Amino acid sequence: MSHHVERLHTNDLEIGATEAIQRHITRHVVEARPISQRKLDFEHKRPRWLREMMAEATGVFFYVYPGIASTASFFLNKTEPQFGSLFQIGWAYAIGIAFAIITCAPTSGGHFNPAITICFAFWQGFPWKKVPYYIFAQVFGAFMAGLVLMGQYHEQISEYSAATIAAGKGTVFNGGPASILCSFPAENQNNLGYLFLIEFFVDSFIGIVIWACLDPANPFVSPYSAPFVIGLAYANMVWGFADITISTNLARDLGTRIVAAIFFGSEAFTYKNYSWIAILVNVPATFLATAYYEFLMRDSLKKIGVGHAVHAEGEEGLSRHLSKTGWGMENGTATMLRKEDTNV
Repeated sequence: MSHHVERLHTNDLEIGATEAIQRHITRHVVEARPISQRKLDFEHKRPRWLREMMAEATGVFFYVYPGIASTASFFLNKTEPQFGSLFQIGWAYAIGIAFAIITCAPTSGGHFNPAITICFAFWQGFPWKKVPYYIFAQVFGAFMAGLVLMGQYHEQISEYSAATIAAGKGTVFNGGPASILCSFPAENQNNLGYLFLIEFFVDSFIGIVIWACLDPANPFVSPYSAPFVIGLAYANMVWGFADITISTNLARDLGTRIVAAIFFGSEAFTYKNYSWIAILVNVPATFLATAYYEFLMRDSLKKIGVGHAVHAEGEEGLSRHLSKTGWGMENGTATMLRKEDTNV
């Protein structure tokens, strides 16, 4: 035991969660085991595309699974309040998204949504060649979340399916066994235009919030709060619209809808001809939202001022722009930004 005596010093913190805060505290975290060259070589040899795909798939899993698990608990217990509510389901998605970003975004950038990946490629220079495998990984993550849930709740879902079939309702309807995995219109929702409008609005709302949170010039969102703010945007829409059917994410819906089709039949895709809205509307709606932000709300000069971008023509180009717009360069971009903030 004597060779472990150094770990008994009361002024030291043991290895564990404390590692995440060691740069912010004065107390010392005891030395971890040195990293071997073998470990470095192994990590270096891992293909970057594999790491990014696994991060995207894992992130979508972390986001989708809590939501559908909360939905399962709610539906399978006949919507008894003690087993959940739409409020709980909204929080499950919100916290799941936050955990997904915290856990996986450092590796892949944390898109977790095909529409967001496409928007990053169009607006922010994300490589188009990566778009297909990011989208595949995102759909795969949702698919695995659905499979895991069906395995864990197999007995309860089978019993619930038998009851709905005996009642003449089948298994694919809003509130039925298949709707644990993906969304379906209610019995009184037959107007596809109305369903399209709902989905388009919801996805646009979420898209604008995401784009604003990811704007480095936004002074109201820190890197620490962004995962939770983005999660709350999803929860906000669940609380407002879940009772009239929303999807919010191509990958989240398609991945789990495939699982629904495996267990409950092709009606998962054909019911009321709704699935194309749940799967496809997310992309144009999110693109329109990000275009709205880029054309009407983005302030690239502030982005340059906080050091997160540079002028395409360097300092000379920035100087020309500031002179042309009357800002001047006497005290640099920082002074210009302070003036602008004062005017606000």
